[in-house]
Amino acid sequence: MSRKVLMNGAYVAWDHATVHISTHALHYGTAVFEGIRAYYNDGKGQSFIVRLTEHVERLYRNIRVLRLTLPLAKQEFADAVIDVVRENALKEDVYIRPIVYWGAGTVGLYPYGRANDYAIYVEPMGKYFDDIDAGLKVCVSSWARLSDNALPPRGKFAGAYVNSVLAKVEAVQDGYDEAILLTKDGFVSEGSGENVFLVRNGTVLTPPVSDDILEGITRDAIITLCADRSYDVRERRIGRSELYTADELFFTGTAGEVAPITSVDGIIIGDGGAGTITQELKEAYFNAARGNDSRYKRWLTPVF
Repeated sequence: MSRKVLMNGAYVAWDHATVHISTHALHYGTAVFEGIRAYYNDGKGQSFIVRLTEHVERLYRNIRVLRLTLPLAKQEFADAVIDVVRENALKEDVYIRPIVYWGAGTVGLYPYGRANDYAIYVEPMGKYFDDIDAGLKVCVSSWARLSDNALPPRGKFAGAYVNSVLAKVEAVQDGYDEAILLTKDGFVSEGSGENVFLVRNGTVLTPPVSDDILEGITRDAIITLCADRSYDVRERRIGRSELYTADELFFTGTAGEVAPITSVDGIIIGDGGAGTITQELKEAYFNAARGNDSRYKRWLTPVF
């Protein structure tokens, strides 16, 4: 079955889901998007969208920053996301991409007078990182993380992701799986598309929101899972050298899920494998996301 894309309230075939060449977002990056996962539980015959409400809330916060508008209320948009997954009938793990953007018009930076368009599509997605089970080889990027006063990294603005693309391409072409970016002040910020956690002496550390990170929804889930397991979690500034001396390191993200990091700049982390706490949190997250742990059913929206 050919996939379908919801564009401005109407379904179109995947091959016809196009935008005009003069679309403002294409030229200037003026779009807001979300990345949402839905996991299929074969035993339950059900797909569960993970933390749909939080993703829609974040989307609406960010479209306000970019001064976009949507013709749908939040619940209507959430219902549309569910309908797109159901309409495509993909009984497997999928990634959902809603996007809202300034549309077609004449050349120029000022976007007003154009339509505010939106689309929602879904595609199959297994592991984002090929080597996630073996652990990731990571480098500290030569590119600094953009700052809140330049282009707010806490929002998923399309144009901001050029910063992430530069870091990712550099890392992969230099033989690494992923990059970690530092703030302009030299503190640890985040990966190209993931939040960073480290473990030291049993304490779980992660950079604060003020260090130019995305307010990750998976990050928030991991903090909750840590608290429920009585781990001490601290949000504080993290120096670059702390990466090298950590007992454990891992990324979190909707696409990247919970991904252990086994080396940074060629320096082995811990014993060179996924750490005990990392593995525990990874298993806990997947049990929750697949609907196998009733304590976190509030995070899940069933599709079928």
